[in-house]
Amino acid sequence: MGLPIPMPDATTTTVRLVAIDDDPAGLELIADALSQDGLEILTCGDPEEGWTLVRRVHPDIVLLDLMMPRLSGMDLLERIVAWDPAVDVILLTGHYSTDSAVEAIRKGACDYLVKTIPVAELRTRVGGLVAAAHDRRRTAELESQLLDHYRFGGMVGRSGPMLEVFARIRRVAPHFRTALVTGPTGTGKELVAHALHALGPAAGGRLVVCNCSAVVETLFESELFGYVKGAFTGATQDHMGLFEYANGGTLFLDEIGDMPLVTQSKLLRVLQDQEIQRVGSPVPRKVDVRVIAATNRDLAAAIAEKTFRQDLYYRLSMVQIKLPRLADRREDLPLLVQHFLERFSGQYGKDVRGLSRRAQAVLLRYPWPGNVRELENVLGHACMMTDGDTIDVHDLPGEILERPAADSAPEPEELLPLAELNRRHAHYVLAKMGNNKVRTAEVLGISRATLYHLLEEPEDQARTVPAP
Repeated sequence: MGLPIPMPDATTTTVRLVAIDDDPAGLELIADALSQDGLEILTCGDPEEGWTLVRRVHPDIVLLDLMMPRLSGMDLLERIVAWDPAVDVILLTGHYSTDSAVEAIRKGACDYLVKTIPVAELRTRVGGLVAAAHDRRRTAELESQLLDHYRFGGMVGRSGPMLEVFARIRRVAPHFRTALVTGPTGTGKELVAHALHALGPAAGGRLVVCNCSAVVETLFESELFGYVKGAFTGATQDHMGLFEYANGGTLFLDEIGDMPLVTQSKLLRVLQDQEIQRVGSPVPRKVDVRVIAATNRDLAAAIAEKTFRQDLYYRLSMVQIKLPRLADRREDLPLLVQHFLERFSGQYGKDVRGLSRRAQAVLLRYPWPGNVRELENVLGHACMMTDGDTIDVHDLPGEILERPAADSAPEPEELLPLAELNRRHAHYVLAKMGNNKVRTAEVLGISRATLYHLLEEPEDQARTVPAP
């Protein structure tokens, strides 16, 4: 069948179409009718050889005759869709059947046409798929360029919240002595710490990481400040603490909210004086350490509960960087997907180029409670599981498919009148918008006067007339 044909990539302008039909006259008609610039047409008269051709050249579009010997068009459709759901498949038949058309669409065909279709109509149908393929190529090329542009310190983002995070890091990195990074688990707080360190004057020193939630409470002081020989049972030699080890660099205190109060008090003194004392030693030691603390806890609530020192909070939060949830920066999802696919493709020695459209839809609907870290784990799993260059839904972990979508509404526990349902929904959206009534009215698509009426209690509504 000749030399292998190179597979198209995001920079290739030619769209490739394979037509498979055991009727030579039909293939000749297709080749003549669809000939156009930017479309390469390959034909095959045997379905088994056609299947081999499809896998070898990886076309964007496949035209299949429904009735062929040994391997029917319907069977070949199933093979192609299972191999790569991103390929657009059109089934052609000499005799239209509603049942057959429904079955073809259910199995993944994008169209079902009779062979007597006018040439102009066939050109229009295929032309739409060609244009869509060109759009996908341009989108992939643009996203590749955007990915390079929107990478920052190991993070990826082009959404407003993330661009603000990047700008804030750039502004404060040259000057900070202490910084507080907040955000839910999995949002990338340690990456922020790495970026602050790398862009600051201490970049030549070490970045030392301490996970406060993993340190035994009784060992906190010796872990941070060190100890001298004989300070306690088992202290058989002098030991350098993390502050001394990070001298001239940066200490990252992850999960600072888990630090005991007694250690918080000593940490505050170190931040104020830039001096530490090893456990068991009266001699202070000067250190020059920048400190970045991170937490996923509400420190204001911890202060109210008297489990976190207010003065330490003020000292740490002179510079504060807050990371958004992935659900609040969904426009970053395509770039993050491409970022992780590039990494895992190299790690696993695979050429994974993207996701099928139905896999993309699953990721877009998923609420991502574990944020970017969960997305990273999901794509690492999918890259490991896929046998081709496209991730499909069956490559995704089961929990991603089973969990309800972020915007799916739970079944109501009680049956409510529509007016009460509207009122509750208005209050829900208002809370999500931070009690901003102007923005809430915009989201709901109603006037502010109507919103005010919706927010009233039922007994108040009975006494008022809603404004238009």
